[in-house]
Amino acid sequence: MDCAVPPLGVCIIAHVTATKMPSFQRHEEEKFFVNAEGKKESVPSIHDPPTKELSVVVPSYNEEDRLPLMMDEALDYLEKRQEQDPSFTYEVIVVDDGSKDQTTKVALRYCKKYGSDKVRVLTLVKNCGKGGAVRMGVFSSRGKKILMADADGATKFADIEKVEEGLSNLQPWPDQMAISCGSRAHLEKDSIAQRSYFRTLLMYGFHFLVWFLCVKDIRDTQCGFKLLTREAASQTFSVLHIDRWAFDVELLYIAQRLKIPIAEVAVNWTEIEGSKLVPFWSWLQMGRDLLFIRLRYLTGAWQLETRKYN
Repeated sequence: MDCAVPPLGVCIIAHVTATKMPSFQRHEEEKFFVNAEGKKESVPSIHDPPTKELSVVVPSYNEEDRLPLMMDEALDYLEKRQEQDPSFTYEVIVVDDGSKDQTTKVALRYCKKYGSDKVRVLTLVKNCGKGGAVRMGVFSSRGKKILMADADGATKFADIEKVEEGLSNLQPWPDQMAISCGSRAHLEKDSIAQRSYFRTLLMYGFHFLVWFLCVKDIRDTQCGFKLLTREAASQTFSVLHIDRWAFDVELLYIAQRLKIPIAEVAVNWTEIEGSKLVPFWSWLQMGRDLLFIRLRYLTGAWQLETRKYN
């Protein structure tokens, strides 16, 4: 894992500008879900014993148009699975990451249709980034297993069975911790044919930085379809610092440092219009974050000390 160290000045800047522990503070309004009747319910904690088999966390920013397709597919699958196996219980947590559109209103329709025990809507007061939104949902979940799933529905929801198999194949899990990552690496050749030369260059540059600085054994760190055991989610997200696009890399970097077993499983994936990723600036931000992940853990500015967040 130890690669060439950047210049001393860069290391010093990365160290002194680091926040020692990740900040995790809920605004007063974020301590409650709004149920199907419009009443407030206190959010549970990741540190409570699980009461569901599966929690699905859906980070959503301005997703009023794309969210319904994803929710229809996910809930259709989950309901059919529950019909076949009544012992299977689930919840879908839509985390509205400070949207400026009707994302919360759209999500609440599903809460009313399926009930607030199955669909929960957590609306953040301000935008905090995809990583921050996922963390808020994870810390508010009740599942033995926790699935991260993007609001665009790019991954077929039924592929959860593939990542579940990947998780199962990692047993026995050390300290009940394991992670299974959906992967689009097998689709890379086809996706390159559809991309511009510039975007392909950015993609390869990002992949190289991920490999060189942080995570060597996972080919696709950015697929938003990851399944974690409750214990793995609690441990990794409690020390996660990155709130935006590169949070997946830090998550897997932490998992590797904690020796949590990780599976990478091929899933079906379709590019959906409406991506929030701005090609050049988002990649530039992610590149900076990757460098800081490496340097801040290397210099001890960030450490793997877990704290309980309620």
